[in-house]
Amino acid sequence: MANFFAELLGTALLILLGNGVVAGVVLKGTKNENSGWIVITVGWALAVTFAVYAVGGVSGAHINPAVTIALATMGLFEWTQVPVYIAGQMSGAMLGAALVWMHYLPHWDRTPDPEAKLAVFCTAPAVRHTTGNLISEFVGTFVLLFGLSAIGANRFAEGLNPLVVGALILSIGLSLGGTTGYAINPARDLGPRIAHALLPVPGKGGSDWGYAWIPVLGPILGGIFGAAAYRILLGG
Repeated sequence: MANFFAELLGTALLILLGNGVVAGVVLKGTKNENSGWIVITVGWALAVTFAVYAVGGVSGAHINPAVTIALATMGLFEWTQVPVYIAGQMSGAMLGAALVWMHYLPHWDRTPDPEAKLAVFCTAPAVRHTTGNLISEFVGTFVLLFGLSAIGANRFAEGLNPLVVGALILSIGLSLGGTTGYAINPARDLGPRIAHALLPVPGKGGSDWGYAWIPVLGPILGGIFGAAAYRILLGG
């Protein structure tokens, strides 16, 4: 159960800080309202860094079903542990989203736009195009797993790996995130989307379930292919 609770806690921290920075930027009346995409990408990178520091020594800090499934597919992780990890990740994502909702409680009524409220919880495409959106999530997560494989193949001073992982997330967000909001993590999108549907957010509108499969399938496929590409091309 230690791995389950580590993944739950790590993913909850990821969503609390990651979705928290989105809330600060898009909700009305916050001190960082309209501070922009750079703030969001830096906030997410630091959220990943801290989450990895927090639980990496216990579970390896997958905090992402795409990572867990890719590692299992490559034979680097036991399939029997995959349901345990994903259950922890999904539970943690929902918990983190609920904490963001509570933290910004006075600001939901002040924000009239239901799309802005949904953006606090989950991703949406800048241009709705099923094939293009799926490709974007595939490519972003391909780079994530290829990059994580490369980071694992290098030696860093003790304790620096999470910082390098955070830099990878920042790079993906800045370079590839402008199309779909770079979910690159099924739990990061689906867990908070479920929380959005369940929580009493005033004037929230729908949860956009017609789009919800893209930030799940795209990252899973992209992660598998990214990890496989590193192994095949570079022998990792």
